Amino acid sequence: MAARRISSLLTRSLSVSSSSVSTLFSSLGKNSGRNGIGKRFSTAAALEDLIVPPVQIAYTQNLIDGKFVDAASGKTFPTYDPRTGDVIANVAEGDAEDIDRAVAAARKAFDEGPWPKMTPYERSRIMLRFADLVEKHSEELAALETWNNGKPHEQAAKSELPMFIRLFHYYAGWADKIHGLTVPADGPHHVQILHEPIGVAGQIIPWNFPLLMFAWKVGPALACGNTIVLKTAEQTPLTALYVAKLFHEAGLPPGVLNVVSGYGPTAGAALASHMDVDKVAFTGSTDTGKIVLELAAKSNLKPVTLELGGKSPFIICEDADVDKAVELAHFALFFNQGQCCCAGSRTFVHERVYDEFIEKAKARALKRVVGDPFRKGVEQGPQIDTEQFEKVLRYIRAGIESNATLECGGDRLGTKGYFVQPTVFSNVMDDMLIAKDEIFGPVQSILKFKDIDEVIRRANNTRYGLAAGVFTKSVETANTLTRALRAGTVWVNCFDVFDAAIPFGGYKMSGIGREKGIYSLHNYLQVKAVVTPLKNPAWL
Repeated sequence: MAARRISSLLTRSLSVSSSSVSTLFSSLGKNSGRNGIGKRFSTAAALEDLIVPPVQIAYTQNLIDGKFVDAASGKTFPTYDPRTGDVIANVAEGDAEDIDRAVAAARKAFDEGPWPKMTPYERSRIMLRFADLVEKHSEELAALETWNNGKPHEQAAKSELPMFIRLFHYYAGWADKIHGLTVPADGPHHVQILHEPIGVAGQIIPWNFPLLMFAWKVGPALACGNTIVLKTAEQTPLTALYVAKLFHEAGLPPGVLNVVSGYGPTAGAALASHMDVDKVAFTGSTDTGKIVLELAAKSNLKPVTLELGGKSPFIICEDADVDKAVELAHFALFFNQGQCCCAGSRTFVHERVYDEFIEKAKARALKRVVGDPFRKGVEQGPQIDTEQFEKVLRYIRAGIESNATLECGGDRLGTKGYFVQPTVFSNVMDDMLIAKDEIFGPVQSILKFKDIDEVIRRANNTRYGLAAGVFTKSVETANTLTRALRAGTVWVNCFDVFDAAIPFGGYKMSGIGREKGIYSLHNYLQVKAVVTPLKNPAWL
C-alpha cells in the first residue's frame, strides 16, 4: 500500500440529471484538433477573471468524538482551488493514530452510547433535523463544494444539494421500518430473524461528488444504528467536515460520526485494515478497491462494499433522433468534467447515422461553456488537480498516437488551473487505450457498429460493468439490449437519472454490492437467527 500513491483511496461515482445551459459566452479557445484549427470553444469570460468564492473556511480539523481536534502528529496538508492551483486551506493530516482514536470513539459510541439503543424514530428525527440544517446552509455548502472541487456552482446548488437533502429524508424514513421476520420451522420451535446493526463502519469517499458520496455512505449506516469513521478524499475534505458539524448540531451523539482527513496509504490503509472496524465501504478506482479488499481480508475479514470504475457504453441505434442523441451522449460523457464513474465514455453509433452524429457531436463540444465554475451558465469547470489533469492529457495523446481522429479539443484551456478543452475522437477502435481505460475526463470516444449482436458483444467486452445507455425508438431493441448488457444500471433514452430509491453498483470489476435504495441497508445489517423451543404449542 505504501509503495504506491492511492489518491485518497481514490475516486469516482455518480451524477445527477442536469439541464443543458443555453446561455453561451464566447471567446477564442485554442484547438489542436485535426479538423478544428481555429475553431472557438465557448468560454465564460477570461479564465483569469475569477469570482471570489462567497464562503469562509470554518472547519479544517478532524472531527473525533464530537470535537474538532488537530492531527495527533500536528501535521497539516494543503487543499487546493482547482481553478488556479492555489491553496485554499491547510487541513489536519490524519494518519494511523488518528484513525485509532476515531475508531475507539466509534466503538465506545456503539457499545456504550445511546445511538444503537435509541428508538429508530428518534434516530429518524435527528436525521431529519440534520437535513433541515443542510437546507438552511445550502448556499455556503454549494459554494464550498464548487471551490474545493471545481464543479459548476449551478450544478452543486440546484442538483446536488437538493439530492443530498432528499437522500437523508429517504434514509430517515427507513430508520423505523427496518424489521426482522418470524419463520416457520419443521418442529416445535419459535424462530425469529433479527436484523441488527453491524457495528463500526469504516467509509472512504471520493473527490468527484464529495457531498453526495457522504450521503450515500452515511445515510444508510446511521439509519441502521451503526457508528462511523469516515475518511474524506484529501483533495476535497471541506464539505464533509462542515456537514458533520451540522449533524452534531442536529443532536447526533458524540462518537457516532467521526471524520478524518488524510492520505490513502496512511489514514485509508489504517481504516481498511483496522481490527476493530466491522465493515468497510469504499468508492474509488478499481485498482485501489482491490487493495481495500485485500487489507480487509488480511485483518479481521470484515465485509466490504465497493463502488468502483467504469467504461460505460452509450449505444445509439439506427432509428435514433440524432439531434437528441447527440445532446444526451454529450451530457453522458461531459457532465462533471467527465469525472463520473458511470460516464458514457464509449459512444457506440450505428453506421447509418455515424457521419451525421460525428459532425453534430463535434459542434456541440465546441459550444460547451468552459470557465470559472462560479459563473452563471458555465457547463464545465477544471479537473480536480494536476494529477488528474495530466492523466487526461496523456490519454488524449494516446488517442492521437493510436490514429483515432481528433475532431476537436485535445489540449489545456487557459494558462492556469486545470481546465481541459472538451475533446472528441472519432474512428475509435476497441483495442485503443481511450476505448479501454477509464479516462475520467472530458474526452468523448465515438465508435461505429453495424448491428445489435455486434454492439452487444463489443459493449460487454470490458472488465467493467457499472452502467450503460441505450438510445432507440424501438421497445424491442431496448428490451434486447437492456437484458443483454452486463451492467448494474441501464438507462434507456436517458442517462444519469438518479433517485434515492434506485440501487447503484456494478457487475464484474465495477464493484461489490449496491448503494442507495433498500439494497444499501443490507450493507450495514447483520442477520441473526434466534430459535426457541415451544412446549405444547397450539399451532406451528
